Amino acid sequence: MASMEDQLNRLQSKLQELIHRYQLLEKEHVRLRLEIKEEKEKNNWQEQRAEQLKLQVEILQSSRSSMPDDQKKSLEKRIGQYVKEIDKCIAMLNE
Repeated sequence: MASMEDQLNRLQSKLQELIHRYQLLEKEHVRLRLEIKEEKEKNNWQEQRAEQLKLQVEILQSSRSSMPDDQKKSLEKRIGQYVKEIDKCIAMLNE
């Protein structure tokens, strides 16, 4: 009978170790998900900032020198889109 008890004790200790490892993995999983979320937010912010900087460069270029008509139209279109987005945001804030 002692060997049966020994086997049960070993099985129980292995089960406890598995539970402990599972809990550690769960904590790491939560941490990694949070890290991924933060990195995505950081990436989105950087993309928005890059877009803003591109727009600023285009505006500066247009003010310093004459731009070809197609670039001017493209810039005006983008500025118009930004104005529409801003108007939508203001309208949502006023609701």
